[in-house]
Amino acid sequence: MSRLLYFDCFSGISGDMVLGALIDAGLPFEELKRALGSLAVAGYHVHASRVLRAGVSATKFTVHDHDHSHDQHDHDSHAHKHAHDHDHAHGHSHGVPQGQGHEHRSLPEIFSLIDTSALSPKGRERAKALFQRLAEAEAAIHQMPVEHVHLHEVGAVDSIIDIVGAVFALEWFGADRIVASPLNVGGGMVQSAHGLFPVPAPATVRLLGDAPIYSGSVQKELVTPTGALIVSSYAASFGPIPAMTVEHVGYGAGDNDFASTPNVLRVLVGRATAGVHAGAERVVVIECEMDDMNPQLFGVAMDRLYAAGALEVFYVPAQMKKNRPGTLLTVVAAPDRREALSEIIFTETTTIGLRYSEVDRECLQRELVTVETPAGAVRVKVAWRNGRLVNAVPEFEDCAALAASRHLSVKEVQALAVKAFDAAGREHPQGRPS
Repeated sequence: MSRLLYFDCFSGISGDMVLGALIDAGLPFEELKRALGSLAVAGYHVHASRVLRAGVSATKFTVHDHDHSHDQHDHDSHAHKHAHDHDHAHGHSHGVPQGQGHEHRSLPEIFSLIDTSALSPKGRERAKALFQRLAEAEAAIHQMPVEHVHLHEVGAVDSIIDIVGAVFALEWFGADRIVASPLNVGGGMVQSAHGLFPVPAPATVRLLGDAPIYSGSVQKELVTPTGALIVSSYAASFGPIPAMTVEHVGYGAGDNDFASTPNVLRVLVGRATAGVHAGAERVVVIECEMDDMNPQLFGVAMDRLYAAGALEVFYVPAQMKKNRPGTLLTVVAAPDRREALSEIIFTETTTIGLRYSEVDRECLQRELVTVETPAGAVRVKVAWRNGRLVNAVPEFEDCAALAASRHLSVKEVQALAVKAFDAAGREHPQGRPS
């Protein structure tokens, strides 16, 4: 049976919640401290403590500077990860004197710090790739080249510790497969130095990629850019808890204590149940046909279904009763999203009935790997099965953007990315063998 790790993100996810949950699930804190201590970022120390969140005991991971005792993290308003001085706009200094806690580290400076860490060579490359993604997200939002990005909060010490710590922790657990639930991103608006933004904020949306998200009752920012980065990079799939035997469970606390729900990230660590493939997960398939719908409405319906947590939405031409041309709508989602998605289908389409069934879905283990080409950095989506490389495809949007800026064809950039990936080697990305 393979080792399985499941992130249950019913109250969102942030970097410090990931580390708190993994410590709670058995990661030796002293080993984590040794790995982080080698970062040589002076003036800070890390701490793990027991707290209660809506009556649930959890581990709170914090970063302190040596002169102040305030918490380095704020899960209530975590937009400080993506907006320069956002925390000061909220009065959250994280224990760092204003003007001192926001070193504008460049990517090469962060890479140098990572190279002095206690991560394995594979872990160092993984950590660098994560920071590369953060920088690319910032560059895309502000329409500037990656090399011109000043990594404000991205380069702050708490982000470095969160990301490097998460890479070390997940390598220590050595899961063969990591799965996550759909992500509760919260809701409302969040203040930043650039003004009010809707939740999830721009950097978070970009880093989430195709991860399924939804908004629950808590109208706060629950998924941070760092949390989105970690879960979207490591999770091979998103959905309900796979068939597994649970060996360890951990709860990682956010700063705030909500009355309505425990503000924690839950992680389950165990083994895939015998006889069930580690890649299998349960999903619901919802279908209906329409032959009287305005074509302008199809795009709106699809957008709203994805926003509500659908994993897949697609339309297929169909020939219906009375020989009328129509359209078959198919939605694939986690079973717990069926009711919400059915409501959207009835509201946004002209169907008067639908059908649904639960089926097993099997997905390849996947990750995004950043490779350097002569034209620039390109992310490659890599898929594995039983430790064997099955597929590697350069991200089209990356290739198209580089092609436009370098006056190359998209095919040329794709070929450069494949060549760079092949040159970098095809070693399996996960940590220790099970």
